[in-house]
Amino acid sequence: MMHERQQFAETGDLHPIDLVETVALSHEWEFDRVGDDQIAMVVEGQWRSYSVTLAWSEADETLRMVCCFEMEPPTDSHPRLFELMNLVNEQCWTGAFAFWPDQALMVYRYGLVLAGGASAGVEQINRMVAEGILAGERFYPAFQLVCWGGRAPTDAMQIAIAEAYGRA
Repeated sequence: MMHERQQFAETGDLHPIDLVETVALSHEWEFDRVGDDQIAMVVEGQWRSYSVTLAWSEADETLRMVCCFEMEPPTDSHPRLFELMNLVNEQCWTGAFAFWPDQALMVYRYGLVLAGGASAGVEQINRMVAEGILAGERFYPAFQLVCWGGRAPTDAMQIAIAEAYGRA
C-alpha cells in the first residue's frame, strides 16, 4: 500500500493531508486525522514534544503548518521575549515564530502555497515539518535564557547561533 500511495503522491493525485498522513506513517509519528483537511501529530524533539498541525485551505490553496510547544514565561519577561522573537525571525527564512500568551504556546508557522493546481511532494512535507522542529530545537534554549534566565535577547541569540554552528 505504501508503494501505491507514493506513486499517487508523485503524480499529485493525493489530497495534501493524505500525503501528510503518509509521511507521518513512514516516520511512525503519533497522529490524529482531525478532519478531511487537517491532521495533528506529536513529534518528539531533544528539548520538547512538539504538537504539529497541518491544515489544507482550498480557498487560498495553502497547506498551513503550526508547530508549537507549551511555554508559560513570566509576564515581566514578555518584552524581552518579543525582542528575541524579532531577532529569531530574522534567522528563519521559511517560517516565523509567534507567542500566543492566552494558550501559553510558542508557535512556529509556515504556509506552503500550492496555487494553480501545484501539488506537494513527500520531500516538501518532510522538509516543512523538519524545519519547524529544527527551529524549535535551535531556539528553545534562547527562549529559556531570556524568559527564566534574565539574559539579554542579543546574548541569548548568540548562544543559539553558536550552538547551530557547533553541530555537524
